[in-house]
Amino acid sequence: MVEKLVLAFSGGLDTSYCVLDLVKQGYEVHTAFIDTGGVDEAGKEYIRSRALKLGAAQHHEIDVAQEIWDEFVKPLVWSHARMLGEYPLLCSDRYLIVKSCLKLCDELDTRHFGHGCTGMGNDQLRFDQTVRSLGDYQIHAPIRDLQSRVRAVRDYELKFMADAGIEVEVSASRYSINENLLGVTISGSEIDEFKQPATDAWSMTAGREAWPAGSMTTLVAFEQGVAVSVDGQRLAGPEILKTLNAKLGAWGVGRHIYTGDVTIGLKGRIAFECPGIDSLLAAHQALEDAVNTRFQNQFRKLISDRWAELVYSGFFYEPHKHDLEAYLRSSQEFVTGEVGLHTEGGAVTAVSVETPYCLQNPDAVYAQSADWTPEEAVGFIKLAGQSTTLAGRIRGKKQ
Repeated sequence: MVEKLVLAFSGGLDTSYCVLDLVKQGYEVHTAFIDTGGVDEAGKEYIRSRALKLGAAQHHEIDVAQEIWDEFVKPLVWSHARMLGEYPLLCSDRYLIVKSCLKLCDELDTRHFGHGCTGMGNDQLRFDQTVRSLGDYQIHAPIRDLQSRVRAVRDYELKFMADAGIEVEVSASRYSINENLLGVTISGSEIDEFKQPATDAWSMTAGREAWPAGSMTTLVAFEQGVAVSVDGQRLAGPEILKTLNAKLGAWGVGRHIYTGDVTIGLKGRIAFECPGIDSLLAAHQALEDAVNTRFQNQFRKLISDRWAELVYSGFFYEPHKHDLEAYLRSSQEFVTGEVGLHTEGGAVTAVSVETPYCLQNPDAVYAQSADWTPEEAVGFIKLAGQSTTLAGRIRGKKQ
């Protein structure tokens, strides 16, 4: 009896090789394209036809854009998490990809799951640990297996595909590209070599020469920390991200280059684009800073760093992560209002906040007027600085 196997399939070079290899091993390969919101209809059709041409027994397409919004984007925005303060964890769609593939495994009554991760980066940890967190399945990783036998893996894959009569896009020989609802990540070629990315490496953000003239302001409204509308139009979460990606991407907002310490491996360098995420994070922080207390906003940084570490390192289904999210959810009770975002190209800034919950004293204006006396201010300064004043007096005698 031929064993069925579900392969997470993107249509790129690595997963295309996986289909050929797994079919050669004798498996009935069911390719699963988990749509995380970054591919248009023509792209989906290309992926479907490619899977069948490669020898897949059946191709499955599963839309998880809403799940990405609910399970990842919401807590990301609440925490303002960026790995090392830079990278907003754009590859976190992997967790929903695995979750959906394992559900398909159950439907097909198989315990075999395959992915196209290499043995050099974090994606293998994200895939493998998610499998182990969610159930008991046998993991197949043809690219990782290939690395134990071949040194120049990408060259080997390209030749293997050519020998099989399968065309490969020109860009696949230069870059490894991942596009989803969250943005685009690009690695390989000159990016790996710590050189400036080529002009054609960028796809979601416009270069300076293509920016519109003048400037643009757009409004994003939130209800209890969740974005609900853009410029007054209520939209579902995934549509909000798509809208902001298009609006701000046209102004060149969202281009970044990140170098990080890979959990399994050495330094990893990627270029990435995320105009929608950048916009949501900027707008949400401006609103949250206005409505939450000093202690809430200070504590957010601690939560952010730990949440980012867990998600980046593969522990998306770690119980501690859910504990953190319980706090984050509680902190959003009054994060309701509308924020104005402004750009003149290349960057976005939150320039206005309108909310009924702003923690602003109507009888005090910073550096201008207050509802306390100068004498009260002097007394407060004296008491608040008592320990530091005494340290200066006592320790100063020994200097």
